[in-house]
Amino acid sequence: MANRIATVFASLREFPFVRYRAAKSLDPMTMTTFRDLIPTKLAAGIWNCLVKCKSIPNFPQQETCELLVLDRSIDQIAPVIHEWTYDAMCHDLLNMEGNKYLHEVPSKTGGPPEKKEVLLEEHDPIWLELRHAHIGDANLRLHEKMTNFVSKNKAAQHQHGSRDVGEISTRDLQKMVQALPQYSEQIEKLSLHVEIAGKINRIITEQGLKELGQLEQDLVFGDAGMKDVIKFLTTNEAVSHENKLRLMMILAAIYPEKFEGEKGLSLMKLAKLSTEDANAVNNMSLLAPLSESKKGSASSFSLKFDIHKKKRAARKDRCSEQETWQLSRFYPIIEELVEKLSLGELSKDDYPCMNDPSPSFHGSSPAAASIHEAPVAHSMRSRRTPTWARPRGSDDGTLVLSYP
Repeated sequence: MANRIATVFASLREFPFVRYRAAKSLDPMTMTTFRDLIPTKLAAGIWNCLVKCKSIPNFPQQETCELLVLDRSIDQIAPVIHEWTYDAMCHDLLNMEGNKYLHEVPSKTGGPPEKKEVLLEEHDPIWLELRHAHIGDANLRLHEKMTNFVSKNKAAQHQHGSRDVGEISTRDLQKMVQALPQYSEQIEKLSLHVEIAGKINRIITEQGLKELGQLEQDLVFGDAGMKDVIKFLTTNEAVSHENKLRLMMILAAIYPEKFEGEKGLSLMKLAKLSTEDANAVNNMSLLAPLSESKKGSASSFSLKFDIHKKKRAARKDRCSEQETWQLSRFYPIIEELVEKLSLGELSKDDYPCMNDPSPSFHGSSPAAASIHEAPVAHSMRSRRTPTWARPRGSDDGTLVLSYP
């Protein structure tokens, strides 16, 4: 793996600072495990390969970029929590194969609708605009696009009649395609995304994902605990097997000690998980930070007493930011690390550099200066991107909207 990663940098003619998550034991008396050393060993392997690349003609002799080596234990929650961007909802809730979506279109012969496979990729301007937007914002933008199209096109107004724009259905849009061939491509794209957004909204309602998503994020930010999860599982028996599994995996990442012995068996029984899924949850608890596991090992209270213990947060709220859309608090840890890295604020004790402490590493070289003076890299998937986080007509961007 180290050789392949180094080959990529060599092909790009890039020579990175190789930084990694430092292995830390629980205390001086506890031996560091091999698992903790994986980022260190991989970073060392990459660095050894990169040093050999310096003999390649035209290969940079000073650092030009940064590479940060991590393992999954840095953030177990991000892969399983429900994300609420349009892109994430499409891939999470719809039966898509990669970026392929099966779309119903009107038959050219006047028969029943036909199935058409479409790709949600860069050639679709609406997809490019909406994919990183919160699903609530995506709904608003689609409504605005349809409103603008109908209001500016007399033929579309005639075809749609006197109904409110909010009542436009996929079938209405398909009829417009037939009535307005000159706008067929534009309406087809709009029709596609109106259909997709409608399906997503129905699934959110049918599966009760708003309540589940709220509980997930409250757990992550320490606003909910074991008692809330037990209450949810007890009162929401219709929750799908997959969603229960994801909730339990989030819980295991935050409270790994709760899954030891009889306590763990009681939780698995309450969630009605299969043996295979229970093993997956237990494995998730083993990825938890050592400090939390250690705390849990000393506890011998039963489940009914544990629910009254202090709640634990896996994330901290960004105090400088305001939540515009519901369920938009969550952010992956990697986002925070990359932003600190781009600002030169990432701890060198927690994330040391494999490169020799050359003058360039300490900031005297133009390469290092250009790296750390770069603007903050805001993730387009983040709730903190103001261009999509604020609904139109909002004066200060603090409006919280409910959806669907």
